[in-house]
Amino acid sequence: MDTCIVTIDENNIDADKIAKAGEIIKAGGLVAFPTETVYGLGGDALNPHSSRRIYEAKGRPSDNPLIIHIAKWQDIEKIVAEIPDAAKKLAERFWPGPLTMVMKKSDAVPYETTGGLDTVAVRMPVHRTALKFIEAAGGYIAAPSANISGRPSPTSAKYVIEDMSGRVDMIIDGGDAGIGLESTIVDVTGEVPMILRPGYITDKMIEETLDSKVETDPTILSSDCKERPKAPGMRYRHYAPKGTLLIVGGEAEKVVPFINKRTSEDKNKGLKTGVIGTDENIEKYNADSVKSVGKREDEEAIAHRLYAILREFDDEKVEAIYSESFDDCGLGQAIMNRLLKAAGHQTIDL
Repeated sequence: MDTCIVTIDENNIDADKIAKAGEIIKAGGLVAFPTETVYGLGGDALNPHSSRRIYEAKGRPSDNPLIIHIAKWQDIEKIVAEIPDAAKKLAERFWPGPLTMVMKKSDAVPYETTGGLDTVAVRMPVHRTALKFIEAAGGYIAAPSANISGRPSPTSAKYVIEDMSGRVDMIIDGGDAGIGLESTIVDVTGEVPMILRPGYITDKMIEETLDSKVETDPTILSSDCKERPKAPGMRYRHYAPKGTLLIVGGEAEKVVPFINKRTSEDKNKGLKTGVIGTDENIEKYNADSVKSVGKREDEEAIAHRLYAILREFDDEKVEAIYSESFDDCGLGQAIMNRLLKAAGHQTIDL
């Protein structure tokens, strides 16, 4: 398959290119497109053939649900059976934005899109190019991240092209994603909303909006998820670099020498080594490739850089990677969720 690559400036959107992308979707094709979180791999959410093509392009298990992206609030009425009050309150505050809500699906949504579930995950991105594209395509775009299943999600078109060229009909290059981590997913089908995947919208922000307690799926920071996934990223290994990754927790006085000892041992074995650290410690490491995610207290910078760093290690053919651990509350919970999955939950606490 020949993949058409177009560049669109979010501040000066080319209507002709957007129209062409929309026609591809209406014809059953696939288009990778930018959002504020990561790049998405889009198909017609109401066309079961399109959803099957998405799973095939990604190499993704077909019981892993896809998120339907919409551009207008009223469009939600076609794809959900009922809109809970919690969903209305959350949408009023956070849509458009990096929040996905799980609700009971309507008959209009095929099971191929929901991974066989009676629920559907819905989000309205804030990215202007994404919104225009969704409208041009008919209003309902099913889209996971635009990467080969299991690899780090792409935050720039470079890595979309690397993974998806020849697998999709078009790639829209919209520059770097602003946030760098996928949206928060919250299930609003029960009496108490539950966060299924942490993201930029934190549990505290959701609780403040609803003025009530919100539960968090207990498997978010664990490897124990044997149930059928209700949302993307709940069961399968995700975000992984090609090299091995070990997360090292503890005080810097212990973490730095431990990592340096391990990287020295790896080098003696002929392995190329890498370290993910913070500005506070980055000068202290002796690996072949040392990359900073920013200052420890700047969680937005860490989130923005994480996937790009994992991809850069792949570019450099790094074989053994070590990462400092991060706080697991607020946005840090999302960072650790992605990092733990990338490491296959390989961690050590000192």
